Amino acid sequence: MRFPDKASVAILCAILVPVGLAHAAEDEFDPLHHTADAYYLDFEPFAKLELPRIFLVRDEGGSLGLKAYLSTAAALRSGSFSADGQAQDGHSDGYASDSTEELIASGAHLDAHLAATSGAVLVDFSITKHLVFALLGACIVLFLFVHLAQVYKRGVGRETAPRGVLQNLFETLVLFIRDNVAKSGLGKDYKPFLPFLLTVFFFILTCNLLGLVPFGATATSNLMLTSVLATCTFVLTQVNGSRDHWRHIFWPPGIPVPIRFLLIPTEIMGQFTKPVALAIRLFANMTAGHLVILSLIGLIFTFGDLFGPLAGYGVVPVSIAFTLFVNLLEILIAFIQAYIFTFLSALFIGMAIAEHPHPEHSHA
Repeated sequence: MRFPDKASVAILCAILVPVGLAHAAEDEFDPLHHTADAYYLDFEPFAKLELPRIFLVRDEGGSLGLKAYLSTAAALRSGSFSADGQAQDGHSDGYASDSTEELIASGAHLDAHLAATSGAVLVDFSITKHLVFALLGACIVLFLFVHLAQVYKRGVGRETAPRGVLQNLFETLVLFIRDNVAKSGLGKDYKPFLPFLLTVFFFILTCNLLGLVPFGATATSNLMLTSVLATCTFVLTQVNGSRDHWRHIFWPPGIPVPIRFLLIPTEIMGQFTKPVALAIRLFANMTAGHLVILSLIGLIFTFGDLFGPLAGYGVVPVSIAFTLFVNLLEILIAFIQAYIFTFLSALFIGMAIAEHPHPEHSHA
């Protein structure tokens, strides 16, 4: 049985387990499938909501065009696209279905790669579930901070003490990022970079927490998203780099000339490995936690398939107990990973804008 993404709540598990054990022999539980991106929102066992498909295509004549459809099924029914592995004459070469309608009815089209029946697809601009939850996370952060900004404009929190749980909570987090991240990593020049650090922290934190909601998806478990965030840090680092920063890269001081020629490629490579490490660290940690949760849930169906329904039911209490524990641990990890990404970004930017004393300067 296929569960909703990150479905780690015990009540939901208790509802779905009997259904899953009944079909354990028919369907395969695939944790990787549920953590991967997709062109639909998974509310199984209730429904699946297909997302719009948008393609930049080039026809056989060489002209470019933009084609948009409300769903993958609509794109297939248009005749302009076919599922990868499905022959254009209507017969399948990789699916059990023999026609487009049967392919759609079986649901296999949801995970199929679409190819143009004539011409070629240049860029796939289709909306995915990770994009949906990334936009949702951005909207939540925007709504919260616009609301808090309006509260502060009225003088609450400036002329008086903060009021309410929401304002107190966010003021605590903002002051924590300012004092323990921005000032620690950037020193006295922290103010121009504080908006970026606050945005990154709260956006990553919101996306991480959305991944723990039943039927949700973790946008930060998508390497493309974490790469974009790391690229923003990289651009800020290089654009604001001091003369000393560039000197350390292209002509390291205080080192014999032959050694400098060996260090220059290493320093240049180091400027790119830092954002790569930022992107991979966040992506890997958020993916690994959800894989553990889904694998623990999958033990129920694995035991039910191998040793019978009674064994599956016997594993339920242990599996759910460990799932709840890991889920609580994931809440902590959501905060830790947002903090680590923000702190390292501040550290990298701070290293680039700082002026470093050199031995020859002291000697002079």
